[in-house]
Amino acid sequence: MKILKPKKLIKGDTIGFLSVSGSIDNKDNLLKSVKFFEDLGFNVVLSDNIYDNINEISGSIDVRLKNLHSFFENNDIDAIFCVRGGFGTLKLINYIDYELIKKHPKIFVGFSDITNLNAMFYKKSNLLTFYGPMPYVDFVDDIDEYTKEMFFDTLFGNISIYKSNDLIVYNKGIKNGILWGGNLSTLASLCGIDFIPNEDFILFIEDWHDPTYKIDRMLTQLFNIKQFEENINGIVIGDFLSVDNEKYFSNIFTDIAKKYNIPIASGFKISHAKQKITLPYGIQCEFNSKIGQIKILENIYK
Repeated sequence: MKILKPKKLIKGDTIGFLSVSGSIDNKDNLLKSVKFFEDLGFNVVLSDNIYDNINEISGSIDVRLKNLHSFFENNDIDAIFCVRGGFGTLKLINYIDYELIKKHPKIFVGFSDITNLNAMFYKKSNLLTFYGPMPYVDFVDDIDEYTKEMFFDTLFGNISIYKSNDLIVYNKGIKNGILWGGNLSTLASLCGIDFIPNEDFILFIEDWHDPTYKIDRMLTQLFNIKQFEENINGIVIGDFLSVDNEKYFSNIFTDIAKKYNIPIASGFKISHAKQKITLPYGIQCEFNSKIGQIKILENIYK
């Protein structure tokens, strides 16, 4: 499948701050983030529903869809940053105009609940997106320099290798595939929908609030999908911030390694924590678990 690539970000571009998930409960923090990007030389446009709140979601399905579609359709907007995660994108995916998305490829960034859109934009629109920090979450006060550096290096097209920060190898190996995955609990919520890539993929996963038995259950749920089982070529493990049983957690991946003999390694800063990397979603990569490295094999941008 030929992936659709956006143009890379440059100073002076207009960034759309899009609210499609949880609601914004602190206007001052959002405005601090706007100022952060404006001070760097970007223009910022806010979605019409930016302060809407219906059951802690940023507006009705129709309103959020309208803003999502209009941001892609608007040629004056060069990049779209989802302002935060939470919950709500799962309610959108059956109503999105994926042909419209396909006609207007541009940078699209988010993580956590935004995993639903990353996955479905790749599956239905062939669009390369980015799994990375969000304005309301990561670019307000006391901004982490590593997060900031990795974010802009990726969006400016200055990085092609991502390394583990604290390597644990569960199975050695080198495999190629598209870089695909995201928040594990959000991925599992897509089960029952056609969302698995049709080609070999390197799965990257992270989560922050689920006990170990749920992590085990969600991975089992995914591996029970024939297409997932057949196409997975490796596992990149990011941060799991609420692991309550380290031995059990380790055994999950040891068992997967024994059964499937795919490269598996952890220690990558894919995270809900303050420090995180930004990954191109859907790009061809080489995963070397022995040295803890993801190498991008093609240009990210058109």
